[in-house]
Amino acid sequence: MKNEVNVTYLGGPTVILEIGGLRLMTDPTLDPAGEQFMINDKPAYHKTEGPATTEIGKIDVVLLSHDQHGDNLDNAGRELLKQVDKTLTTKIGAKRLGGNIIGLSPWESIRLNDEVVITGTPARHGPAGSEKLTGDVTGFIVTVKGLQIYFTGDTVFYDGVKEVAEKFKPQYVFIFAGAAKPRGPFNVTMGTNDAIDTAFAFPDATIIPVHFEGWSHYTETGEMLQQSFNALGIGGQLKILKPGIKTSL
Repeated sequence: MKNEVNVTYLGGPTVILEIGGLRLMTDPTLDPAGEQFMINDKPAYHKTEGPATTEIGKIDVVLLSHDQHGDNLDNAGRELLKQVDKTLTTKIGAKRLGGNIIGLSPWESIRLNDEVVITGTPARHGPAGSEKLTGDVTGFIVTVKGLQIYFTGDTVFYDGVKEVAEKFKPQYVFIFAGAAKPRGPFNVTMGTNDAIDTAFAFPDATIIPVHFEGWSHYTETGEMLQQSFNALGIGGQLKILKPGIKTSL
């Protein structure tokens, strides 16, 4: 019997995943449009859209790629962390946030209940050498009864993503796309080339982009991704979710 998995895309990097009797949320960005965020005490980017819906209900666990950037954890998102049972993130992020926050190293796993296991995955938030600017980030593999779902977190395509492809065979890969450029001309999340490389690294997976709308520093759209995938004859591998609509995978 097929596992029932539902997702609701809220915009930005934020997805509600209903799986194994739990409701998980990735990178909660729940502020209204207009909120401004800073880098080095200077205005850097702002929210262009609020969440697709604010009717989110109870969230059991947050999967947080990292805590240091407002487009992955905004003001309302920080308040949400106080209400959930646990949040999984980077080791350094868990130290900064405290409370019921659990840090995972790459390949470290935690069992949430009898059905759901979460494994941390490597991620790099920009090109080689950017770590000192962008800080530690993580992705996640969600496993339930043989079904695997991969959330890349804020990363570009690099050797760490290839390692995930060697160790896991997810049926769904949520890529953090948008070719975000908050600091200059280089991407700190996946652009179209990264997305295509990821699709070929996971040829049997459905690629689901998030993190491409709702913030001012995203530079590539879902339409651009679809056009690029279509041009290479893999358009059917890409699934773009409608914001605010619960979708069965």
